[in-house]
Amino acid sequence: MNFEAKKVIVTGAGKGIGRVVAEILVKRGAKVAALTRSADDVVSLREDLGCQAIQVDLADAKATREAARAALPADFLVNCAGTTELQSFLDTTVEAFDHLIAVNTRAPMIVAQEYARFLIEEGRHGAIVNVSSVASFVGIPDHAAYCASKGGLDGLTRVMAKELAPKGIRVNGVHPTVTLTPMAIKAWSDPEKAAGMLNRIPVGRFAESEDVAEVILFLLSDEAAMVNGISMPVDGGYMIA
Repeated sequence: MNFEAKKVIVTGAGKGIGRVVAEILVKRGAKVAALTRSADDVVSLREDLGCQAIQVDLADAKATREAARAALPADFLVNCAGTTELQSFLDTTVEAFDHLIAVNTRAPMIVAQEYARFLIEEGRHGAIVNVSSVASFVGIPDHAAYCASKGGLDGLTRVMAKELAPKGIRVNGVHPTVTLTPMAIKAWSDPEKAAGMLNRIPVGRFAESEDVAEVILFLLSDEAAMVNGISMPVDGGYMIA
C-alpha cells in the first residue's frame, strides 16, 4: 500500500492509533495533515514526522470546521480522534454525554463534510475511514456515553457510504477492541475489569495500534476499491466469542 505523493488528513494524530497511522503514512510516502488538541503533540508531529499539524479542540464545532478547511487539499481522510469518560449509566452526566457526542460523532461529520465537498467540487475520488469501536455493538459497563457516541458514528458512516460512493468517495468504519493507547490504559487499568474483556478475545490479547492502523490503510487504498460501507472489527474474534 503505497501512498507516495498522497495527502491524508488524520484526526487524533497526536497519540495512539492516530499517531501510528500518521507514522506509517509518512514512511509510505504520504504527506499528513494532523489534527490534534495538544500543543506538545503539534510540535512533535511537525518536528518528528514533518506533518502539517493543526491544533484544534474537536469539541468546538466552529474550530473543527476551520481546522478541516485548513487541512485541505487532501486525498484521504481518517477520522481517528476519540475520547471517553468512565461513568455508569445512572451517573452519566449531560455534560459528559454532550462532550463525547461532540468529539466522537459530530467532529467526524464536520471534517468529512469539508473533505467531501472539496473532492466533489474538484471532481476527484477519495476514501474516508471512521474509527469506531466494538463498543458500538456491545454494551460495556461504565461506557454509556462512549457506546452511544460510537453507535452514532456507525449510523453516520452508513449514510455517508450510501450518499458519497456515487460521487467517488468510499466510506468505511473500523471497530477495534481495546487497543493499548493512553486512553485505553486509563479505561482498563483495573486488572479485574481488564480480565473480563481479555477473556472474551480468542487471540488472547488486546490490540496494538499497529494492528488497527494497517487495516485503516488497507481501506484507504486502491486494493479496497470495492469495499464501501462496512463495519470492520479489529477485535481478535471478540465479536464471535
